Amino acid sequence: MKNLLYYVAELNEVEVEEMEVMPDHVHMLISFKPKYAASNIVKALKGASARMFLASHPDIKTNEFWGGHIWSPSYFMSTLGNMSKETVRQYIRRVTS
Repeated sequence: MKNLLYYVAELNEVEVEEMEVMPDHVHMLISFKPKYAASNIVKALKGASARMFLASHPDIKTNEFWGGHIWSPSYFMSTLGNMSKETVRQYIRRVTS
């Protein structure tokens, strides 16, 4: 999944500054041009990565547990605001250790 997300990010002019893929969610620190809406970036990352993943794992698509979906329809996104980029980067690294 990590490689797929990096690939989709590159296609959509998104810089992945930090990423950790967890068993049930993903943490990403990303940057993208202000001309793009954040919701469209998330939609692109989730949609394209899901299509590519399910195309290479058709057995999962038919499994009832997955129901043909690998991402939930929801997501959390925040701007850095008063946090430094390094603080967020360290958080992402720490949650996987």
